[in-house]
Amino acid sequence: MKTYEELKAIRERAEKEVALRTHGGASSRYERHVLVCGGTGCTSSGSMKIIAELEKQLAAFDLTDKVQIVKTGCFGLCAKGPIMIVYPEGSFYSMVKVEEIAKIVEEHLKNGNPVKEFLYEETLHGDHIKALDETNFYAKQHRVALRNCGVINPECIEEYIGRGGYEALAKVVSSMTPEEVIQTVLDSGLRGRGGGGFPTGMKWKLARNLVPDADIKYVCCNADEGDPGAFMDRSILEGDPHVLIEAMAIAAFAIGASQGYVYVRAEYPIAVQRLRVAIDQARENGLLGKNIFDSDFSFDMDLRLGAGAFVCGEETALMTSIEGNRGEPRPRPPFPAEKGLYQKPTILNNVETYANIPQIIVNGAEWYAAMGKDNSKGTKVFALGGKVTNTGLVEVPMGTTLREIIEEIGGGIPNGKKFKAAQAGGPSGGCIPAEHYDVNVDYDSLAKIGCMIGSGGLIVMDEDNCMVDIAKFFLEFTMDESCGKCSPCRIGTKRMYEILDKITKGQGTLEDIDKLEELCNHVKANSLCGLGQTAPNPVLSTLRFFRDEYIAHVVEKRCPAGVCKDLLQYTILEDKCKGCTACARKCPASAISGTVKQPHTIDPAKCIKCGACIDTCKFGAIIKK
Repeated sequence: MKTYEELKAIRERAEKEVALRTHGGASSRYERHVLVCGGTGCTSSGSMKIIAELEKQLAAFDLTDKVQIVKTGCFGLCAKGPIMIVYPEGSFYSMVKVEEIAKIVEEHLKNGNPVKEFLYEETLHGDHIKALDETNFYAKQHRVALRNCGVINPECIEEYIGRGGYEALAKVVSSMTPEEVIQTVLDSGLRGRGGGGFPTGMKWKLARNLVPDADIKYVCCNADEGDPGAFMDRSILEGDPHVLIEAMAIAAFAIGASQGYVYVRAEYPIAVQRLRVAIDQARENGLLGKNIFDSDFSFDMDLRLGAGAFVCGEETALMTSIEGNRGEPRPRPPFPAEKGLYQKPTILNNVETYANIPQIIVNGAEWYAAMGKDNSKGTKVFALGGKVTNTGLVEVPMGTTLREIIEEIGGGIPNGKKFKAAQAGGPSGGCIPAEHYDVNVDYDSLAKIGCMIGSGGLIVMDEDNCMVDIAKFFLEFTMDESCGKCSPCRIGTKRMYEILDKITKGQGTLEDIDKLEELCNHVKANSLCGLGQTAPNPVLSTLRFFRDEYIAHVVEKRCPAGVCKDLLQYTILEDKCKGCTACARKCPASAISGTVKQPHTIDPAKCIKCGACIDTCKFGAIIKK
């Protein structure tokens, strides 16, 4: 397409279809749309088999011309996948099984009667079926970056356009100057969602002005999401890849760039495939390439696949990798805005940051700045995982309390357990303890308690988690992922891990705790890049809030949470043991002995502390202490 009029014509045609999935508009072609999650989570749970069975059953009931199947991105409520939603009713089918499809097609898609026994339980309210946005998981969310995920077919450019896609790019190219675009982003208060929190508009302004006579500039996207438990960027790429293309084109217009690169990890095959399809579609429609919207602006982009190195999430290491070299960070300054990719002015933002840009341009800076709190504007996407009922993707206004996210949206801690802590920001972040359960989740509030939002991973822990073991887990990850270029990170993380390992094995001393803290501060202050500078954060935050657990491991040779195996001893309570022999039969090490109907005993020398006996015993006769 060469003109805005052509874009409008496509939108007018396409919005009639996608409207059926949002506010109940009438479709011109189909009576119903069946949306099936095609994100990584649901795909691994069998959603492609669900789609195949739907196609088979629709053909059997002669409904192919009346019902459209749409493979979408992630709906967010990953705990209930595979997920299927039928519109215009908005009926939410959770944990769908292939054998349920025939009944759903016959009763619902053919006769109009939702099959209540297969619906997400919270949507059932007597005879009334609640709308999805009335459920606890969705009611407090405000979707900006995720607005199209679970709504459109990510491999159909017309559906993206039907939801207002490429309107922002058309507006920028036809009626705004680069300076106006940058000022709009500055006024919105958008800060980088990849962890650093640097003002996005300022980064763009520097890239435009520091080297104004540069022969070429670059726009890069960090889609190398490496934090354990984080999948925000992956889900946007899988569910709404065109938003990234549009946003990067807007960024290129603002700073005067002509080429863009998306650095995405090869372990994201669905995201890579959909992004490739989207780029091809954008080129075919004149939205990438020469003279976009019949203007003087030209921009194109390509993919570069990463091999899963966590350090390549650091901006200079990422650019070094794009250049074809080993992914290692470079000293700064000069910063990428002055000398970045191929030593040319470059901006780098992550996927979620870019996903906000089109809506800021269309709706205005004031609209975006009205969301959030103080210096943390807009919304933030979190990958909510761990010991929480509703695991999945959550997008809330900045400043929402941690308690609201976990208790009201996440459904609380399962099995009646108590909240102990939440690890925010993955290996680069810190833990938020129960005493700060009501903290506002924004940049400044978390910084005050020694934590950070990071890229958005939020792992919930209950009373059964050992905080020393958690610190050891994250430190082992960063130790393995260190590129080895600087000695504070290469050697320091190894020594820190060794001390933690000693402590979890009951071999540590109080002096080791002091040495660990000193080493953390040294690594933090002297490492070359963000990986090393933030690697001590999980250790420092657990030392700050859970020092008593470290002392228990060292002084009492005891793990309060009962996690560290070397500090555990399994015991059978004589008054509770019925002599059923179930534990003895289950024990893989033959460590349990006894006769039928007589109390059994465990040989500590043979016990491998696997926990199989506790899981087997129906009488609560086995404890670990």
